[in-house]
Amino acid sequence: MSDTNPIPTPLSRLDRLWLTEAIRLREEHAGPLEDAETNRRANAAGGDLAQRIQARALWLAERDGQSQALQHWRQGAQWAGLLLVLLALLGGAGLAFAALGDGQRPVNLFWALGSLLGLHLLMLLGWALSFGLGGSTSLLGRTWLWLSARLARDAQAAHLAPALLLLLQRRGLTRWGMGALVHGAWVLTLGSALLVLLLLLATRRYGFVWETTILGSDTFVFLTRALGALPALLGFSLPDAATIRASSSVLADDSARQAWSGWLLGVTFTYGLVPRLVLGLFCVWRWLQGRASLGLDLGLPGYSLLRERLQPTSERLGVCDAAPAERVEPRAGSQNGRSEGALLVAIELDDRRHWPPALPKGVGDAGVLDSREQRQHLLDQLSRFPPERLAVACDPRRSPDRGTLALIGELSRSAAQTRVWLLPAPPGEALDGQRLEDWHQALDRLALPHAQGAPMTWLETGHD
Repeated sequence: MSDTNPIPTPLSRLDRLWLTEAIRLREEHAGPLEDAETNRRANAAGGDLAQRIQARALWLAERDGQSQALQHWRQGAQWAGLLLVLLALLGGAGLAFAALGDGQRPVNLFWALGSLLGLHLLMLLGWALSFGLGGSTSLLGRTWLWLSARLARDAQAAHLAPALLLLLQRRGLTRWGMGALVHGAWVLTLGSALLVLLLLLATRRYGFVWETTILGSDTFVFLTRALGALPALLGFSLPDAATIRASSSVLADDSARQAWSGWLLGVTFTYGLVPRLVLGLFCVWRWLQGRASLGLDLGLPGYSLLRERLQPTSERLGVCDAAPAERVEPRAGSQNGRSEGALLVAIELDDRRHWPPALPKGVGDAGVLDSREQRQHLLDQLSRFPPERLAVACDPRRSPDRGTLALIGELSRSAAQTRVWLLPAPPGEALDGQRLEDWHQALDRLALPHAQGAPMTWLETGHD
């Protein structure tokens, strides 16, 4: 039998809220789900309204496949992240090669600097403008979300990405999460560029020049020293004015080459890597702060409608909810927690049949379930005191309708072990062979043991 714990693997608080929000979106788009059992279990678990809504959502997510889809989406997100990391590393290496060239020609210093930092500065300005205008996602963030959904390849994951964005936007966390992603990618890119730059400068001989048609050497002296002042405080070399002026043509002096190499590395590190690293750490800090305050917005219509079902002011009988838009196939399961004792219960028996039969010592009689109130009362009792062994007696003269199979499945999920007893026909009557075969096929789909013989020995001892 299948495990009936709501979620097979531990979930973080963010994951639980995320799945709850995904279930809300799904019900908004597809209509209310069949949730009688999940509501009962959520009410039995207790807690405030938010806790009951989460418990209900986790049961629905496990039943309908959203919890597995979340795992698939996470795997897709990890693969998408690895792909972006690879692209960032390759992009950084490409920036270094583009800046220095093949070594056959002298390196134009400001063209090299533009190759290394130009795109970074433009993207940083774009991020700052988007951040100031309240933008929450960047092109890189949207690309990552799109790749995550594509790599997940799970139809049940359709509402996961929108649910995550809506959940985070309520606390303004989207900008911090996406900011950490964007700045982290640029840290990898510029870090890779610096490493490749250092490797190329260590293994090749480059000549450095500055070239201009309308600017004088004093301008380059000023720009070079202005850009190199802060890196010089961090220990990077700064060419003197004579070296800067003399670099209008390639210098053969090794000390000049080393000074320019240190200046180029220092400017790239100070104005490229450091700002991205600082901004990335700041975004991570704000993300961690905000994530601790995440919660459900109980004022949303989807959650307000659940208040009466999960925290009812009075018990109501009869049909309370509209039929769900999606039909859920009945399923069986087992109770994995503490359980003890044995119990026999029957479903909708004919009044002419003598019931209950003689029961062994220690086997309880739960009676015959004929009404909704009786079923609900028994399920409530089983949720608090689950039996070790449960036998469910059914009359195979009746058709195995969907409601009966759903009840058998729910009963099985309230016991450690369950068997179905297909009762023999009363004296003078015969069972319909086709109907009996329908019962066998339906119970086989539920993966429940069944037989026409009385399970008294099994109820009493636990074996045949």
